[in-house]
Amino acid sequence: MSVESIPVKAAPKSLVWQGDELVCAVGGGLRWGRGGEELKSAAFTWSSPFDAATASVSGPYSAVYQERGTKGVLCEGERVVRELNRSYYHAPDYDYPLALGALGNGREAVAHCPDEYNVLQIEDAASGERLTVGEREPQDVFHSRLSLSPDGRYLLSIGWYWQPFGAALVYDTALALSDPASLDGGGVLPYAAVMNGEVTAGCWLDTDRLVLATGAEEWDEEETAGLPPRHLGVWSVPEGRWLHRNPVGDADPGVLLLPRGDQVISFPGHPRLLDAATGRLVAEWPQVGVPAKGTCFGGRYVPTPVAALHPDGTRLAVAQADGIALITLP
Repeated sequence: MSVESIPVKAAPKSLVWQGDELVCAVGGGLRWGRGGEELKSAAFTWSSPFDAATASVSGPYSAVYQERGTKGVLCEGERVVRELNRSYYHAPDYDYPLALGALGNGREAVAHCPDEYNVLQIEDAASGERLTVGEREPQDVFHSRLSLSPDGRYLLSIGWYWQPFGAALVYDTALALSDPASLDGGGVLPYAAVMNGEVTAGCWLDTDRLVLATGAEEWDEEETAGLPPRHLGVWSVPEGRWLHRNPVGDADPGVLLLPRGDQVISFPGHPRLLDAATGRLVAEWPQVGVPAKGTCFGGRYVPTPVAALHPDGTRLAVAQADGIALITLP
């Protein structure tokens, strides 16, 4: 479980693997090779203060944005496709909701909240055509940290209700294309299943299984159907039930979970590899420090840790102040 370091001139604000190369979209396409050599300098510099990025794993699209701002840019390779926007309402207080990827019908799409903080929209990535046009009656929830399931069938939102209190919602994208108002309700994840501990992070293990993590805050100590505080849970969407619910110790999981087979990597101040089924700690790297960010909202802004897991699951790249830590996983 070695840890190597790739020296960089400035800490990258985004990382994604393209083959065996690491790319920083926020840095104008900076690229590093497997041996740590800089293969490509920045092709350009963004005029806006973008500090985060996301990419479609199924297509050529990526986006850079300001995590606590209102502006973003959708790109196809290095070509700017169009600008992206979100509501100004409390934008400095929570992370930008944005996900890219292919829907179940294979269409590359953008999921975000371009008009109102509580109104999810799905748009065609190439043309910008809105695919969820219709009458809406949104509930009062702040959507944040969006992610599509690997097959594009479901959309996960790790957001929050006005307490503030973190929550998770899951929506059927195929249903949303025919009935946009289905994005306004509770979705396919029952309210009672998650309203116990405060949900701070989530990711998809595969097309059917969702992993959620909770922090220390508690909503209802008598609720038994939900996920208790400081727990890791695996939810089956088609079965509509928890497959596993286990404590993860005293460390809050943070806001970022990266899936690796039946394991997940969390970042409560440093990377920790957890078994999703048991919550057991498999390995950790306390020497690789990252911002300890507990929730996706809050008046004091803490940047989301910048990390990328190689598609084959063998290497984890983590941005540091003076380099990129490259961890060989067990």
